[in-house]
Amino acid sequence: MEAARRQIGVTVGYDPAYRKIGYPGGDVPRESGVCTDVIIRALRDAHKIDLQQFVHEDMKSDFSQYPQMWGLKAPDANIDHRRVPNLQCYFKRKGYALPVSKNAADYKPGDIVTVMVGGKLPHIMIVSDKKSAAGVPLALHNIGSGTQEEDVLFAYPLTGHYRIP
Repeated sequence: MEAARRQIGVTVGYDPAYRKIGYPGGDVPRESGVCTDVIIRALRDAHKIDLQQFVHEDMKSDFSQYPQMWGLKAPDANIDHRRVPNLQCYFKRKGYALPVSKNAADYKPGDIVTVMVGGKLPHIMIVSDKKSAAGVPLALHNIGSGTQEEDVLFAYPLTGHYRIP
């Protein structure tokens, strides 16, 4: 969560373009990215968890278990970890999934949540330790204007709740 918060003011744009990046440990330029990049960078910076490598290796071992939404015939280490449905699949396969609820107390700082924006756009966020006036945890995410910390945990339909040990 703290590593995600440190991205505020650094990641100031949103750029979903496909890019060739190094492997392992690859990243798009820090001043931009998408919602998944907030998660990827936070886990890498705080815990040395390289989602690029872990997702790629898991997809190589069992590609058919991952969403087949992009017409790929094999894993692509440049982009697979930057897609919300792939992260949802990976987190579930690793046993990190928790029940989704509308109870704010169920969400702990550092939890990862996925939502559906506008009924069709998957999005991912990290739960903050800060709360709204109503007691709902804020979320750290990039939905278009760079990394922000906002009162959006329940703003969209929840599709996943994950806690990485």
